[in-house]
Amino acid sequence: MTADDTVLLRTEGRAAYLTLNRPRVLNALTHAMVRRIDQALTAWESDPAVETVVLTGAGERGLCAGGDIRAIHDDVRTGGGSASAAFWRDEYRLNARIAHYPKPYVAVMDGIVMGGGVGVSGHGSVRIVTERSRIAMPETGIGFVPDVGGTHLLAQAPGELGTHLALTGTQVGAGDALLCGLADRFVPAASLPRLLADLAHVPAHEAVGRYVEQAPLGELAARRSWIDTCYAADTVEEILERLPVDDEQAAKEAAETLFTRSPTSLKVTLAALRRARRLGSLERVLDQEYRVSCAALSAPDLVEGIRAQVIDKNRTPRWSPATLAEVTDADVARFFAPLGDRELRLATGPETGPVTTGG
Repeated sequence: MTADDTVLLRTEGRAAYLTLNRPRVLNALTHAMVRRIDQALTAWESDPAVETVVLTGAGERGLCAGGDIRAIHDDVRTGGGSASAAFWRDEYRLNARIAHYPKPYVAVMDGIVMGGGVGVSGHGSVRIVTERSRIAMPETGIGFVPDVGGTHLLAQAPGELGTHLALTGTQVGAGDALLCGLADRFVPAASLPRLLADLAHVPAHEAVGRYVEQAPLGELAARRSWIDTCYAADTVEEILERLPVDDEQAAKEAAETLFTRSPTSLKVTLAALRRARRLGSLERVLDQEYRVSCAALSAPDLVEGIRAQVIDKNRTPRWSPATLAEVTDADVARFFAPLGDRELRLATGPETGPVTTGG
């Protein structure tokens, strides 16, 4: 498969269609795919015949499972991570571009949408979920931290729902994605072929409006009480102290999940989310995420987490440090350290105050 085959481009009527086309690996993003999407958006932005851009994923399983983490693993081990840093630089710039694209950008978030898949869809102006949607930012499970603007989106979710999703990596369906602000409209999967056809001839919002229905009820609204109480704590340790004492079985399960995650990733993620609330704009958050991601390349947990989940598939990562108590404030602060001339620099303006692990 050539680079051009991994993202299929076509125009029909008033719409231009982007299809992520690596179905065997659930359309995982590569650097070449990011570049091709960006080039297409450039061409279509200045094309008066194109009024709407539509993003879909090939295959039956989902839009996109995220970045190609196997490639990141190999790059860190053999190349020191330079290719991964270059990939993220272009990917995060694309995420910001999508958020401000001047034409309707319709993202069909059908099936699995995780990590980098959220980055190319969750910042769009029209974000559609179906009854098959499963959306997540599962990075703490591979020794990483939510990126691609994920901490920006999750920081804006009601109460502490975003904190819960970021730390645990829990997958959510359509109803909860709408509640958390990760999507805008629910369209039954059976209606997607007709919607995609209509977009070629009808303005985006009018076409989508024809097929919008009430989403199935999610689970998070009923759990807001304990989620908001437990995750409002200042530290991951305190969150874990609060979760198991709650009468809710789901709270206990959340605690069990957190104990399997990278201790460093948990603490850095909590700090990143709290900072994202203060940073405000997507561009400033992406600048922060780039610092965090680059720091992760020289930390042990990212390579180890990918090894355990994807390479060896033994699901038993050996995190280092192995416990939350061993992860110091200085360890966390290192992930937010300025990069000098390697900064992403999407935003302008002063930084916020010094980082802490709490709120």
